[in-house]
Amino acid sequence: MSDHSQGNSRWNMPERPRSRNYRFLGRTWGFIRPYQGKLVIAAIALTVTSLSTLSIGAGLKFLVDHGLRSNSLASLNEGLVILIAIILVIATGTYFRFYYVSWIGERVVADIRAGVFAHILRLSPGFFETAKTGELLSRLTADTTLLQTVIGSSLSIAVRNTFSLIGGVVMLVITEPALAGIVALVVPVVVVPIIWYGRRVRKLSRESQDRVADVGSYAEETLNAIRTVQAFVHEDRDRALFSKEVERAFGTAMRRIYARGMLGSVVILLVFGAIAVVVWAGGRGVIAGEITPGDLSAFMFYAVLVAGAVGAISEVLGDLQRAAGATERLVELLETKPDIEAPPNPLPMPVPARGAMSFDNVTFHYPSRPLTAALHGLSLAVAPGEHVALVGPSGAGKTTVFQLLLRFYDPQSGTVCIDGMDLRKVDPRAARARVAIVSQDPVIFAASAMENIRYGRPDASDAEVIAAAEAAAAMEFISRLPEGMQSFLGERGVRLSGGQKQRIAIARAILRDPALLLLDEATSALDAENERLVQKALERLMIGRTTMVIAHRLATVVNADRIAVIDNGQLIATGRHQDLLTTNSLYARLAALQFSADAGNYAGESVAAQ
Repeated sequence: MSDHSQGNSRWNMPERPRSRNYRFLGRTWGFIRPYQGKLVIAAIALTVTSLSTLSIGAGLKFLVDHGLRSNSLASLNEGLVILIAIILVIATGTYFRFYYVSWIGERVVADIRAGVFAHILRLSPGFFETAKTGELLSRLTADTTLLQTVIGSSLSIAVRNTFSLIGGVVMLVITEPALAGIVALVVPVVVVPIIWYGRRVRKLSRESQDRVADVGSYAEETLNAIRTVQAFVHEDRDRALFSKEVERAFGTAMRRIYARGMLGSVVILLVFGAIAVVVWAGGRGVIAGEITPGDLSAFMFYAVLVAGAVGAISEVLGDLQRAAGATERLVELLETKPDIEAPPNPLPMPVPARGAMSFDNVTFHYPSRPLTAALHGLSLAVAPGEHVALVGPSGAGKTTVFQLLLRFYDPQSGTVCIDGMDLRKVDPRAARARVAIVSQDPVIFAASAMENIRYGRPDASDAEVIAAAEAAAAMEFISRLPEGMQSFLGERGVRLSGGQKQRIAIARAILRDPALLLLDEATSALDAENERLVQKALERLMIGRTTMVIAHRLATVVNADRIAVIDNGQLIATGRHQDLLTTNSLYARLAALQFSADAGNYAGESVAAQ
């Protein structure tokens, strides 16, 4: 595990990118449009509260000039009633504005997340060869969270304070033009230093969040690899590195606290100093009889309102820029077209499914390796119900055959067919529905044994799931789990051994009841006893269905109807085991190297794996 003390450590979460191209925020309108009714209510509430806030100045003027100055109790009471009425309108409007704007923000971001995730699921495996999973998750979580902040809060703040700024400036000029000129000189002196220092505080806040993320990331990796940590007696080293991350987070937090404290002091000094100057200038005007005390009170209210609006707008401007950058990243992802899509008018797959498959002069290059052919001119046909084993050295192209059968990729030339249908002319989901695969590295989800097996056919009954588990010889260990079928298997199946994971995966395939069964070294993780149990289950499963096996055990090879020998992406021989031993030198060499000499016609080590 690496030392994470460098500032540019791979653990650092980069600041979300900014963009001044706000048109990208307009792309969110498609998600907001279905909720226009609530948006109208929020807009009305925002307008009413903004206008009501501006009217407070007039209320103050009336209260001071007609209540206090004239010594009229009735006018004073009337002014108080007016102010309370305005405040009630503001409070009510604020509630509706906050509720509906926040609701829209949460709802829209939920829709965006669901839409982005659904789109990611449609992208072809070739996309994920170059895309980083962490980056995709960042766009799905951090970027959408930024949008939630903007749509549900910052945008409303920006609009509201823009109204307040414009209305406040207009009312300043109307109320007292001379004092408005003084404010025009004072406001920049107050606002510019606050904005500058505020940006530093925000930068330190983001850096503090990054350091906390570093702590969490280091802890997560260490805990996920706890067996390796302890096996290599790495506890002291990891403890020291983690402590270093904690201290870095503490140091950054203290710089943030210092900066925020200084910002508060600067704000108080400048804002109240500016207010004092304006009060002094206004007071001179009152003494000279040039303005009324009510005008001064209203003017001070509007001045504070304008200053607050400028500060608020400057605060949310950074959020808007980051949200524009986040939207740009999400738009880029949403506009990524999957390489594998159903044609505009897909042909129907024939019914019933037979499980026949064929490769006709197929040449294929992986997107990440465009100069190297994984398959070159490969032709192979498998009849319904036939059992074919694929054998060859590592990297020969065996697994690639399975990838193309599942139409995770399309070949550059040639055709791949299932039940006589060119896979490019049918809906890939319809073709995949006829196939089940058991890979050499089985995927176990963080769910119960029941749900992991039911993944093969979500509408299966409990009884069908249990029958599949029994057929795969999985009930033997599932029944010993604390809650049986309902036992949680842990992240990535951490509570199971390698062989147990394989049997869960095999049960999943059995439950799917496919026409075409793909076994990618499905028994590779099993010991001899369990292999015999599973092999018997697989033999029962293979009856009446097409099976293709990437060979690992000798028993799988010798029992195959045919063995296809692949080398460098080309089919070089087909035949039975005994025939190939004498007619194909590559197969004979692989058998000699990888099959155990003393295991007779059954056991062996491994034939080639990929």
